[in-house]
Amino acid sequence: MSVPVNSARWLPATLLAAVLTAGPGLVHADDELQRRPGRDRPEPEMPKQPDPNRASGIERIEPIRPPDDAVGRSVPVPDRWRIVDTLGIVEQNWWDPYSQNVYKADKPLHDDWFLDVSLTSDTIYEPRRFPVPVSPQATTRSGELDLIGDGRQQVFAETLIAGLVYYKGDTVFRPPDYEYRLTLAGQYNRVETEQARLLRADPGEGTDRTDHHLGVQEAFVDIHLRDVSPRYDFDSVRFGIQPFNADFRGFLFQDEQFGARLFGTRDNNIFQYNLAWFRRIEKDTNSGLNDIEEGLRADDVFAANLYWQDFPVLGFFTQATVVHNRNREGDEGPHYNTNDFIERPASIGLEKPRNYDVTYLGLSGDGHFGRLNFTGSMYYAFGEQDRGVFLDQPTDIRAGFAAGEFSMDFDWMRVRLSGLYASGDDDPFDDVSTGFDSIFENPLFAGADTSFWIRQPVPLIGGGRVTLSGRNGILNSLRSSKEEGQSNFDNPGTMLVGVGTDHDLTPQWRVSTNINQLWFDETATLEVARQQADIDPEIGTDISIASIYRPLFSQNIIFRASAATLVPGDGYSQLFDDDKDPYSVLFNLILTY
Repeated sequence: MSVPVNSARWLPATLLAAVLTAGPGLVHADDELQRRPGRDRPEPEMPKQPDPNRASGIERIEPIRPPDDAVGRSVPVPDRWRIVDTLGIVEQNWWDPYSQNVYKADKPLHDDWFLDVSLTSDTIYEPRRFPVPVSPQATTRSGELDLIGDGRQQVFAETLIAGLVYYKGDTVFRPPDYEYRLTLAGQYNRVETEQARLLRADPGEGTDRTDHHLGVQEAFVDIHLRDVSPRYDFDSVRFGIQPFNADFRGFLFQDEQFGARLFGTRDNNIFQYNLAWFRRIEKDTNSGLNDIEEGLRADDVFAANLYWQDFPVLGFFTQATVVHNRNREGDEGPHYNTNDFIERPASIGLEKPRNYDVTYLGLSGDGHFGRLNFTGSMYYAFGEQDRGVFLDQPTDIRAGFAAGEFSMDFDWMRVRLSGLYASGDDDPFDDVSTGFDSIFENPLFAGADTSFWIRQPVPLIGGGRVTLSGRNGILNSLRSSKEEGQSNFDNPGTMLVGVGTDHDLTPQWRVSTNINQLWFDETATLEVARQQADIDPEIGTDISIASIYRPLFSQNIIFRASAATLVPGDGYSQLFDDDKDPYSVLFNLILTY
């Protein structure tokens, strides 16, 4: 008899009848009758004694009738989670996530409602060096009159993340009926530099900065609308601050933003869909966390995608995506960050506010073809903006992007080959902007945040307070920042070819290596911004090595360490006449309950 899911918890009792073996009417002393948890053992009925009045003298034995608890009748019992409590065979500790724990949703908090509490500590220490400008107002190093100063920096950041999920329903085979989620992240950070005016607009603030911020990263309600098949294909709606990723590797839009999303599955989970609208929240400048006190931006994102599992072959996911970004921040006044630097409009070109509408058509895939693994995305961006970055008249947006990574496993080692192309703008003064830019990228690609070029925001010195590529970003988009700035479709573009390896030395320890060769697609916008002719497209060679150690074979304790450097190419050397190679070192400890 099957157990109904999410019902009144009825379980069939097993028939354990007494066995008569030692003689008529005798029951073995070690035979037991099944009993309900929490109840005394029922006493068996004894056989009737022979009737002395019967003339035949033959004993008449009445059959034993097992009690109700022992025959094939369903009897009510406590819910199936607390049966384990009654048996007393499972250890339970509220502080131990590996034991039965009501705070980790191992059993209901009450009725069919569960509570899942998570705590995460994310600690980062990061020494780094890249070219930085010498402050025109003041310097802490006497006699330093060069354009580029000492770029050594140290970053320390401690982030505490607390998550609370309260939901109703049996989630083994289907989504919850209702889900309420709240995730808060508080960060303390400190940065030390060698140059004044790098951290704050006022050079009198010195060469170090200490800051803290509390951000609301998730705050949403999820409502299960209906099941549409016996296999729990469903439709659900989610409203509030929630995570969203437009593709598998975070190339276009991966963030936690305020919005509404309708999502679900069809045909036994073969098809999955999302229909979503988001209005972006202002970010805290120094932590990158959501800053709800600053309110919502005039920046809307509309997204629709469809995942097709096992297409075109078994073991491969195909995804089609349409994303529209409607930005009306050009109708507002200038926006300065908490360090008093201008973010919108970016300090490059005309420095005039812009409005734009851009639509992204995307096709992505992730999976394997036999032994060959592949993940990748393609996007075509088209639209218009009311003025360009360098041209004070409307321009059309026409830009393209493609990235892919092939890999193959050889016993304990995986070899990866990566390639990326993002188109650049070859003429910043015509009426077509062809530089590809994302909405909010966070790429898990080509070494990700252990790569120097992806992790570090190298400034375009002499071209305003913009960066070539943003922090944790791969695109050379010339934005003030990806957190608070606008997309820029007048940029030099990006090309990358890389090779990497992952070595699982032990079940707990992985070592990864990456070598990426980087170029600008077009250098015309750089030459205009810097007033510098004939800039070579070669950026250089990004070399990195990273180690991940998980002593408990799980995600509860993770220690990461990485080191990366950029061997400058001709274009980088022309932009930054610096005789010291840039580097990035990362120590990261993650503790999760």
